[in-house]
Amino acid sequence: MKTAKQIGLVILLVAAVFTLSACAKEGNKDLVVLTGGEQGTYYPLGGALSQIINEHVEGLTATAVVSGASVVNVNDVNDGKGDLAFIQNDIAYYAAEGTQMFEGKVDKFKAVAALYPEVIQIVAAADSGIANVEDLRGKRVAVGDQGSGAEANARQILEAHGLTYDDIKAEYMAFSDAAGNIQDGNIDAAFITAGTPTAAIEALKVSRPITLVSITPDKVSELTEKYPYYTSFTIPKDVYGTETDATTVTVQSMLIASDELSEEQVYRITKGMFEHLDTFASTHQAGQHITRETALEGISVELHPGAQKYYDETK
Repeated sequence: MKTAKQIGLVILLVAAVFTLSACAKEGNKDLVVLTGGEQGTYYPLGGALSQIINEHVEGLTATAVVSGASVVNVNDVNDGKGDLAFIQNDIAYYAAEGTQMFEGKVDKFKAVAALYPEVIQIVAAADSGIANVEDLRGKRVAVGDQGSGAEANARQILEAHGLTYDDIKAEYMAFSDAAGNIQDGNIDAAFITAGTPTAAIEALKVSRPITLVSITPDKVSELTEKYPYYTSFTIPKDVYGTETDATTVTVQSMLIASDELSEEQVYRITKGMFEHLDTFASTHQAGQHITRETALEGISVELHPGAQKYYDETK
């Protein structure tokens, strides 16, 4: 006959098994982190995020994958093809509202954090004769992949200057392809939305002199008033070795999480991120902008409950 002590031990063992099973069910998950192209900013920072999760977030593993960036990312998260993703805050807003390039609401995701400024960079060959946005008229201009976040930025900036695609020779292509086509003389200029410095632009300037086209202050004001997710931004001349600083606008990059991730999982991810910011900062210069103090700036959709829990704890 079992003693009371033996019975108690069995009960404790059974309770421990159930507890461990529950934790395994909750925590043991392989995450897919959707980023962007290899020459952009999302990809290296997605690798940094995956490293943080793998090294510091118990029970979760993560793999960063190359992707088509913002629009593709939010659709893939919505379709269950990714767990975490980097996207622009304007695209997050369009997706949740079902506007612009989205035919219906894409809303099976929540915000985790605002990350860093995604700068709209208008890059032109130095010998193209392009000194301002109006000079793009009649020129061969890459406007981003069709339906992408960069393309939406291009359309809005052109519109502010009284231009449409009918006034330029618009070419749909990703910024990595655009940089190569400027280098080869196939196009004159490109709209590139990415953190600075952008690897594709750095590679381009080595082989061909470039200029960064500024948006005038009055047009910056017009854009920021009409589109609340834009803010003014200055690209210092030493970023790419240009002759002058360039004035432009920026959106904000965000990290989003699938609604399928639990509050506890996203809480642990968010906590891990902000406790190891040095990993982002050492991976890419844009990572230096990621801070707890700016984590809620420009958030354009609802926060994930797990992220909200972390922010409530660290007010």
